[in-house]
This record gives sequence, C-alpha cells and structure tokens, in this order.
Amino acid sequence: MKFAVAAALAALAGAASAGKDRRTFAVLRFNNKMLTRARADPIVSPGKVASHVHNVLGGSGFRLGSKGPDLTSSSCSTAMVKGDNSNYWYPSLYFKDPKTGKYEDVEVFYTNAYYFFEPTNDDIKAFPLGLSIVTGDANARSPPGGGGITNLDPSKGPVNAVKWTCPRSNYNPPSWPDNSNGMTAGIGDPVNKGEGVGFPDVDCDGYASPLRADMHFPSCYNPKAGLTDYKNNMVFPSDAGDGKSDCPKGYIHVPHLFIEAYWNTPLFKDRWEQGTGSQPFVLSNGDATGYSLHADFMAGWDEKLLQHIIDTCDAGTSGMDTCPGLFYGLNEGDQCTIPSPVDEIISGSLGSLPGNNPITGWAYGGGGLSYPAPPPKSDKSTTSATQPEASNKPTKGPGKSSTKAPPEQHTTEKPTGVPTEVLVKVPTESAKPPSYSAPVSSGPAASGPASSAISSSLPTRSAKPPSCTPKIVTVWETVTVTGEMPGPTGGPLSNNSTGSVDGFKYAGCFKDVGDRVLKGEMRANLGAMSNEKCVSHCKSAGFALAGTEYGGQCYCGNELVGSQQLDDSKCDMACEGDASGICGGGWSLSVYSKDGEASLKGAKGRRHVHDHLERHRS
Repeated sequence: MKFAVAAALAALAGAASAGKDRRTFAVLRFNNKMLTRARADPIVSPGKVASHVHNVLGGSGFRLGSKGPDLTSSSCSTAMVKGDNSNYWYPSLYFKDPKTGKYEDVEVFYTNAYYFFEPTNDDIKAFPLGLSIVTGDANARSPPGGGGITNLDPSKGPVNAVKWTCPRSNYNPPSWPDNSNGMTAGIGDPVNKGEGVGFPDVDCDGYASPLRADMHFPSCYNPKAGLTDYKNNMVFPSDAGDGKSDCPKGYIHVPHLFIEAYWNTPLFKDRWEQGTGSQPFVLSNGDATGYSLHADFMAGWDEKLLQHIIDTCDAGTSGMDTCPGLFYGLNEGDQCTIPSPVDEIISGSLGSLPGNNPITGWAYGGGGLSYPAPPPKSDKSTTSATQPEASNKPTKGPGKSSTKAPPEQHTTEKPTGVPTEVLVKVPTESAKPPSYSAPVSSGPAASGPASSAISSSLPTRSAKPPSCTPKIVTVWETVTVTGEMPGPTGGPLSNNSTGSVDGFKYAGCFKDVGDRVLKGEMRANLGAMSNEKCVSHCKSAGFALAGTEYGGQCYCGNELVGSQQLDDSKCDMACEGDASGICGGGWSLSVYSKDGEASLKGAKGRRHVHDHLERHRS
C-alpha cells in the first residue's frame, strides 16, 4: 500500500505547471450533515468555550483548542474524500417563534465545499497543515459597503465575502424589500433576484432550494503572518489582467474555498408573516440581520493529495470524490460524529440562545456593536428546553468552563460571496451606491432544474442609482437555477396512477428522526434523486424498504425503527430528478416496499395500505 502511494506521488511530481489559464474546480461533498454542533471555535477562541454555537464538519480531531497536528490524528471525517481531515464551521441558525418568543434550532439540509482553482499567474499550492482562515464579520449588524453587489476583488472596491441565497418560485413580491437601504431590512442583489445581503423577509420556496448561506474564503496566504494569525494572514487576489487574479508578492496562492449551507427553513413557513420587512430567523451569535454570516476553516489535508487534486482534477459539481487517482479512496457511508465538547442544551425549544447572546440588529438595536459572550450556564434548570426526537443534544465532554469568552473578532479582509448552483464571472456595469442606497431590481433570475450547476459568462447591467459615479467592476455572481416548487399534494401517488415504482408499491409517508428510521443505507449517493432510482438501488442491495426524503435523499432498510405514520400531506416535495414525483418532505419519508406494507419496529403486525391506494385511484 505504501509503495503504491509512493509510486503514484512520484509519477505526479512534475504534473504541476506554473499558473493556470482557466478555472477548474471540484465540489467536496460530506457524508453526514455535521460532525458536531457546539460553542467551540479553536481559531477565534482557542481552548475556551466560544460565544456562540457552530455547525462543524470534517475530521474528528476537532476540539476546543485543536490545531493542525490534532486533525491529522482524526479517526474519521465527514468529508467524502479520505485524506481531508480539515474542519469547516459556521454559525448555527435559530427560529424565534413570533408567538412564544422561544428559539428552535433550524436543521441543516446539507453543506458543500467548493474548491476553485482559478486562472492565475501564480502556482496554486495546497493548504499548509493548520492554516486557519476566517471569512465574514461576526460583529456586523450593518450592511456591507458594496450593498447587495458581490465582489471578491479588493482592487475593484469593497469586498463582500458572504451572502444569502433565496431561490423562489416567483419573485413578485421581491425577496428583499424593494426600497431597502439595509438599515431596517436586507438588500437584494440588483442583478440576481435570488441573492442578497442580510436575511430575506419571505420564505425561500424554490425547487429543492431553501435558504442558503454562501461564504467565500480569501485565497492568498501571507506566510510572514503565520498559520494562526487569522486577522492578518489572508487576503483575496486582485485582477492581474487577461482574466487572471494574482496574490501579492510573497504570498502563497491556495485554493479558493467556498462553502454553501442549506437550511430547512420551509419547515417554519406557516409560522410567521412574510413580506413585512421583518423575519424570524437569528444566527446563534444573536444577529437578527444576517449580516454577520461568517465561517472558519482549519486545514487538515494530506497536502500531497490536495496538490494532486489541484493539478489534475476538474470534476466540477460531479464531486471531488470522482477525481482520478485519489490516493486513499473515499469515506463512504461513514456517520462520523463526536460529542459536543461543551455540556449544554443547544437544541429544542429554548428560552434563550445558548450563551445567553442578546438579539441585536434592526428592530432589536445594537447595530454594529460588539457584545462579550456570557459564560456557559452551569445550571441547566434555568433553560427552558424540550428535546424533540431529532434534536442534537450534546453529551458530556471535556471543556466545560465558566470562563468568560472574549467578543468574536471575525474581522479579516472579507470579500463577499458567490452563491453556488451556478457560478459565473460576470462583467457587470454597476454604480457604487452612496450610504447603502437601495439597489434597483433588474431582470428575473434564470429558470431551470435546481440541481444543475453551470458556468457561463453573462454580460449584465444594473441600473445606476441617482447621484452616483458609474464604475466598471468585475464581480463574481452566482446564478441559482430554479424551477416551480410544487406545494403539498394529495399524496405521493401524483407521480403515477398505480402507486408502483419498479415493482415496489407505495407504503405511506413516515416520520424520520435524527438517527434515521431506515438504517440499512443512509443518503445513497445516486445523483439527482427520483423514487425509481432509490427503489432500484435499495432492491439491488437486498433491502425490503426504500424511502426518499426532502426531494433528494435516499434511504434503505428492512424496517422502520422509531417511526410513525404521517398524513400524506407531510410528503410534499418534488423529486430532484423527476418533478412529477414526490420524494418525501422535511423529516418525512415516502416509503416503498414489495407488497406496499412496512414494518414498524416494536409495532404489532404490519400496516396495510390497500384502502389508501384505492382512495387515490378514484
């Protein structure tokens, strides 16, 4: 094994060439929704309890004070590519119930990490072990200087590295208030109506695309600052002409990392009033505006493997796991998780945010201010919390502390983000608005299947705000391709008239839970999902049951463990790969079996659904 790897490395030794004439990229996918959730941030608050909760992915070596060498000793990783033990984390999202004032954690649907290797005169090098990068400003409560326009080039004006994407079936009314200046509500992008800065004030109902957080990381490393000086060690590259972007002299050009996180916000769509200029979501640091979206990355890659990927792979959205010659293979089917290093309740129905972070921004006040984080609670009885079955209640672990954490300082040079389904480098003529003046909306977003991701060059023009001097800038823009998002139907049989899929019959809509009710194979990687794909896969693997969930997930098993029957209206999401079919919903499975029956573990007998099938045929 060692000889084979050494031989492969020797063969690739001369593969790298100076610079790149075109962009290549590969999407790193994860095999689990998260490694853990915790008030932990070993970059900003090393060795201490952090001020707010983060969703963490990557290697199991993650700790309150972990460093690069700790990550190399990870026993598992949520990254599909074996050899990446890096950690990726970003703030958790909560829903503040307008009626009760309680906070409920919002489930992450999934996360992707895009690795862009962009045109440059520089050599693009692998992340050195332990390189710590932060993007976004955790203290921001005011809109960025560039308004809603995306720009990742510091030579072209203010850099915006983070954005929210809100695909919708209809942009009338708009996703962000038309005349917003960003001080009381978010600002929509003047070109792409599905993007903006700050939270939108409507539900994101685009096809299989709920609210998405978009976070770009700078890609120029200053070795003089060092691996851990996150405030000074990274900048974004600047335009070098000929469509290339270069780093400052003496800096090392590393991959451009972009993280997208999809939140299951549709679960709350009927619990708040939309289009009023206010919204109910809040980041775990207490930010009600969404301007403080941020993310952290600590490199734990096998550097020779990552360099091989940089030099040889252009897998795009097919996934980095399809890159040729991966030395160590894949982490397939692993459910890599670790206990939270902080012993506290962070899920369920909470009387306050973990860490007692006050809500700030917009109607709550406190715009732009920094708040110290209170110490973790030692008496859990002071927190009102009820744990749902699917909650992620941390278990006891090291690191419980009453030490007061310092204020978050996620303040590096930060560009704004490019959403991902479609990444396009767009020459855009835009005007820099004075004092965050409201952008002027232009044409509608592109339409098409949400699962497609294409790269194109689209000349666009945004309307010039009054009293501004026009300025030509080149910006990164993400075009999210969306289609119609069907509402609830009478049941999954809308995909065919017989309730039969590849010899299996529909058995009903069933509740899923956090540790999954179909445990044989979870989230089979089958591409754009359909019931036919999932059933065929589960059948060929010898399982008795197949279940689809959230429009794009497939689960297999022989019995439903800890589940219960739901009304068919709970399975209401169109399949990614077949818009005429219904593939479950949020925490709900469209289940199929050979005889249209499903075994519930611990239940007496089996559920018969022939009467249900007849009802839908009539």
